[in-house]
Amino acid sequence: MNGALARLSLNQMTTKPWGVREAAEGCARAGMPWIGLWRDKVAEDGLEESARLIRDAGLKVSSLCRGGMFPAATEAERAARIDDNRRAVDEALVLGTDVLVLVCGAAPDRDLDAARRMVEEGIERVLPYAEQAGVRLGIEPLHPAFAADRSVISTLAEANEIARRIGSPGLGVVIDVYHVWWDPVLYAEIERARGHIFGFHVNDWLRGEGIL
Repeated sequence: MNGALARLSLNQMTTKPWGVREAAEGCARAGMPWIGLWRDKVAEDGLEESARLIRDAGLKVSSLCRGGMFPAATEAERAARIDDNRRAVDEALVLGTDVLVLVCGAAPDRDLDAARRMVEEGIERVLPYAEQAGVRLGIEPLHPAFAADRSVISTLAEANEIARRIGSPGLGVVIDVYHVWWDPVLYAEIERARGHIFGFHVNDWLRGEGIL
């Protein structure tokens, strides 16, 4: 297997109807060495069983998605989300990956600036736990159409700025072509992210109604 294919990973969202077993078997049949897992799919089969299925298929786990979802209306809710992110770090360890992908979360009250501050504060609270575990956190900016319900971090520039301000080698970005293709300064921001790109998602997408 050449160098490029040796790094190729299937993101489990690509085969959304499949559970961990089916996705692992599909990767093995296709000769794909890596898989990016999603926590909801892992939960369906159970954490330990999912880890066994991946091992038995001879695969490695490139990342676990998702952590994040930091903004919330109350301090108690925000603390619960920090706890959930720490559980996600623990799950990543069991599954054998050192990258937890962060989908950062939406504004609970339409205050985007406050929500972005909650995102950064949430990352700062989770990061020491992740660093101690040897798990890196990758901020994935989402298309602006998702700002209302999934993530107030919409551009690679925003993700890069958070990583720059926090300044930890354990914090970087995950770049998904589906979400950032439209950005007029994308190439400059990819260059700026050099050294802390923890994942790069290559995909296609349909055009027309109902895509986003």
